[in-house]
Amino acid sequence: MTPVRKSNLLRRFARDRRGVSAVEFALIAPVMIGLYLGCAEVSDGVGADRKVSLTTAALANLAAQVSSISTSDMTNILDASTAVIKPYAASKLKITITCISIDGNKNATAKWSETRNGTKKTGSITIPSALAVANTQLILAEASYAYTPTVGYTITGTLNLSDKMYMSPRISAPTYGSTACT
Repeated sequence: MTPVRKSNLLRRFARDRRGVSAVEFALIAPVMIGLYLGCAEVSDGVGADRKVSLTTAALANLAAQVSSISTSDMTNILDASTAVIKPYAASKLKITITCISIDGNKNATAKWSETRNGTKKTGSITIPSALAVANTQLILAEASYAYTPTVGYTITGTLNLSDKMYMSPRISAPTYGSTACT
């Protein structure tokens, strides 16, 4: 091949633009796919966290609006609160409801507690100082959820999403079974 022919071939190759789009797509595609999957993952995580907060609110609201809770009532309250987490797996949800009595010295004590997949509260409980009003009662609802990201599991592992809510009883401090909250 002569030097002139090599020069012409090189100029033609430099002017050829037929593969530019394919090369640009190959460079940008992994970034765009990563952004898409990341947005979907964050959106699902925020949705799960919102469901945990809604579950906590439902648990506190249902327990705070009655003055007496039977064993079957408590089962119904826990079932209704657990149903809020759907479409996420209820088996990964831990919920606990506790009635707290605050004495004249502002010491908070768990009078009764019930849970599903969690740990019951007993004895002295630390509450925010703003809520420590002498001779009152509070309902404490807690929920936690072991959220496993679909795509980002290898990066973050399982995330523990949790929330708690304190609520004043609406009628009077609820009695659970035969245990009063006073």
